[in-house]
Amino acid sequence: MSMKPFYDVLVIGSGAAGLNFALEVADKASVAVLSKNDLKEGSTYYAQGGIAAVLDEHDSVDSHVEDTLIAGGGLCDEKAVRFIVERGREAINSLINYGVNFSHYKSEDGHADYHLTREGGHSKRRIIHAADATGKELEETLEDRVREKDTIDTFEHHVAIDLVRERLADGSYGRCAGAYALNNKDGRVALIRARAVVLATGGASKAYLYTSNPDGCSGDGIAMAWRSGCRVANMEFSQFHPTCLYHPYARTFLISEAVRGEGGKLVLPDGSRFMDRFDARAELAPRDIVARAIDHEMKRLGVDHVYLDISHKDAGFVTGHFPTIYQQCLDVGIDITKQPIPVVPAAHYTCGGVMTDLNGRTDIEGLYAIGEVAFTGLHGANRMASNSLLECLVLSTAAGRDFLEWLPDLPEPAEVPPWDESWVTDSDEEVVVSHNWDELRRFMWDYVGIVRSTKRLERAKNRIDLLQLEIDEYYGNFRVTSDLLELRNLSVVADLVVRSAMERKESRGLHYTIDYPEPDDKHAPANTVLKPLRRKWRGAQSTSRVG
Repeated sequence: MSMKPFYDVLVIGSGAAGLNFALEVADKASVAVLSKNDLKEGSTYYAQGGIAAVLDEHDSVDSHVEDTLIAGGGLCDEKAVRFIVERGREAINSLINYGVNFSHYKSEDGHADYHLTREGGHSKRRIIHAADATGKELEETLEDRVREKDTIDTFEHHVAIDLVRERLADGSYGRCAGAYALNNKDGRVALIRARAVVLATGGASKAYLYTSNPDGCSGDGIAMAWRSGCRVANMEFSQFHPTCLYHPYARTFLISEAVRGEGGKLVLPDGSRFMDRFDARAELAPRDIVARAIDHEMKRLGVDHVYLDISHKDAGFVTGHFPTIYQQCLDVGIDITKQPIPVVPAAHYTCGGVMTDLNGRTDIEGLYAIGEVAFTGLHGANRMASNSLLECLVLSTAAGRDFLEWLPDLPEPAEVPPWDESWVTDSDEEVVVSHNWDELRRFMWDYVGIVRSTKRLERAKNRIDLLQLEIDEYYGNFRVTSDLLELRNLSVVADLVVRSAMERKESRGLHYTIDYPEPDDKHAPANTVLKPLRRKWRGAQSTSRVG
């Protein structure tokens, strides 16, 4: 597919947020959707649990808001929480209209209704789902709708390199005008111009050695926005999902929160439960508490994993509610109807990100950020289960409506220099990329993981500073590759995580440090906001590849 001279909007990312935005505006705007891999490949596709929304007559918006505020450890923006929660039913109805097939159940009177499950932190059953493969159903449905639209051009296997901004007469930089992107199939770099750009690139959990996320979650949007001049907030709050399958052939397979919601128990190798020693809510405590409890028990006992056991439930119930998990575990020799599942915590979700308002607008005119890449104030110090897809859907709809409101007045994107690699060469030292990649992810896991300390953070910062010097030199001398671009972005994100963690002199939510093990009750809870130095507000025009 050939690219147009420019588009009304460029969407970078093809998960739920990006595709939902594209569909929201497609009838009135020309859209380019950039995907690093196949269109469906991303975190949304692998989401199991579901979408939190107030759909039951016994539930309420106030209850959902209260649960979210409690889970967020005092850092949620109540206005943002209420804005998103109040629009949950509308978001679900839109998905149903698109054709998303959510799970049903039959009541005693034979009436069929949507099945709602309960997950950690929620006081009610409010998770609507499609068995245990909600993300797959959601992503495939949105993809089908997107491919039907003539106004949406999709560019798969394209990796965004940097945003571009118009150059003003005084030498400063103005609105966002598009992005440079590497075509992974032919190695060429294209300039994609647009009246507006939407970052929907997901999170940055690939900065850690163990993660539940697919390979593409390398913090690209956060890094690009930071380099272009956007503020970021709360990057110290990296959520570790308590229960990833521990097996050498399935290292990133998530065991859904819903397994615990439906009665699954966390047990030690001797079969004894332990969560009730850490929290009155036991297995249904928020994820930060459960992850730290598992980490504590693993270190105390010197074991590689604990177990999640749902084998006490009826086999038909287990296979009916969790067919994907059942089959995946069976494929590696574990029958979850008869055996407990070996599990470990793994990096799962980035609670901080690019600062936006409730229309997805960032600090840069013409640049939106939606989904996991963005910081809206919903999650605070800890994301509550299944609020992520809700945020993706509500904020992508809000951003789409905001964009359409301004579209008639948006100027044609400015002319910007083409990508220039006339003086760089192909690398003969790819081992530098792979070695630095492995080192970064390992020391992030060891020093900036579930339990932190000032000394560990300082060690990580020293290593990041050295790595970034090597990466910058490499980036300036060789043709870009997808691995190099992801490493470059991960080093930026890792630096932001460490710097944010060093600024927080307390333990709160997902950030736990042995040097400050309690929350700071002397001061009002505050977000950690990082502002780029003025010299960094240069956009992609400052790189060595652009004339």
